Amino acid sequence: MKLTRVLFAAVFLTAAAFGATAQAQMAGPAPPPGVPGAASPTLAPAATPAKSDADAEYILGPEDVIEIEVVGQADHVRSRIYTDGTINVNLIGTTKIAGMTPRQAADHLAGLLKAGGFYANPRINVEVVSYASRYVTVLGSVGAPGLVPMNRPFRLSEILARVGGVHPGAADYLIVTSEDGKESRYLIKDVASGQGDKDPFVKAGDKIYSPVADVFYISGQVRNPGPYPITQGMTLTEAIAKAGGLSESGSDKGAKLTRAGKKGKLNPNDKVLADDVIVVNERLF
Repeated sequence: MKLTRVLFAAVFLTAAAFGATAQAQMAGPAPPPGVPGAASPTLAPAATPAKSDADAEYILGPEDVIEIEVVGQADHVRSRIYTDGTINVNLIGTTKIAGMTPRQAADHLAGLLKAGGFYANPRINVEVVSYASRYVTVLGSVGAPGLVPMNRPFRLSEILARVGGVHPGAADYLIVTSEDGKESRYLIKDVASGQGDKDPFVKAGDKIYSPVADVFYISGQVRNPGPYPITQGMTLTEAIAKAGGLSESGSDKGAKLTRAGKKGKLNPNDKVLADDVIVVNERLF
């Protein structure tokens, strides 16, 4: 059935082209583009449908799937871009379109159809139906890790929203690694603000990683002892708050600390580090 449709389309387009050529010969040379009456008699006078901003900015690449329409014709052609950046289209043959935007590809194909004598002034519409060549990779403690297609420029916050945000046990920052290996860290609270460099545009090929948060362990005179994730710059006071606050007999002064196997003390404004073991003391009075 598919082969029959392709053969039918080829015959239909060839016949239409022959008719267009014959009418053009009878009517004289076709006027140049932009002059009234320049459109081929086989094409509808309607303007080419406007493309979305996503398609206008997207750069076509291998494995993308596009749909090609000659405006005014019933059949559309769907084609996957080969790994060498080319497509194979009836009447045109093999031509390279990788590296073009959909609009540029449409103009390129229209030029080939016109140069081949198939249409006097064809209007082509190219739409991307499957984005595969440009994407970012999102891994780690997020709702839906995987590949996110880049059909337009995205900020880091938008990519984070697309994967369902971070898990409760995730760190409070994201690591973005570019294709050249450059690594940058962004606090999620800054990314959420959506302001300038704190919420940058990501690029195709970037890898975004949400690590599991480092934890500390707290026990003693707190309401909810246990392990808790650390946020940047966390103090003992904030750590106690994470654990539900002090018990009725608890004190935040001179908490016992075990850090890297060494014993010590931690005061309210002292910083908590990964793997710290904190024991909150009981009040003397």
